[in-house]
Amino acid sequence: MEKSRTGLIFILMLAAWLSGCAALGAGAAAVTAGTGTYLYVNGEMKTDYPYSFERVWKATEKVIAAMKGTDVVPSREISEGTIEATIDGERVRFFVKYKAVNATTVAIRVGVLGSEQSSQFLHDKISRFLADGS
Repeated sequence: MEKSRTGLIFILMLAAWLSGCAALGAGAAAVTAGTGTYLYVNGEMKTDYPYSFERVWKATEKVIAAMKGTDVVPSREISEGTIEATIDGERVRFFVKYKAVNATTVAIRVGVLGSEQSSQFLHDKISRFLADGS
């Protein structure tokens, strides 16, 4: 009886471990840098910034302006908003969401399928504007 219980626990733990690895194999990747952890899933890169929603929103607007974004379409509510713009010929979507007083999540998708490198570049620019006190 004890052997079968131990075997069952082992199988359940192995299944849980394997299912966690399957998520990474299916297109998710985590990158640790600058302000925290970046999660890239299904063409969208997300990270949390330790700043207020208002400050992150303004930094995002400054990134779009600095990159000479065109066709800018902001849509903002109390605790979340999106800004769509064309930057260097690519359609870019920024999703900014309030998480806590000094915690804001930003997700970025570049193009239809997403570009991890371009999303990372834009996140790095947001980080720089935040660090400079924007």
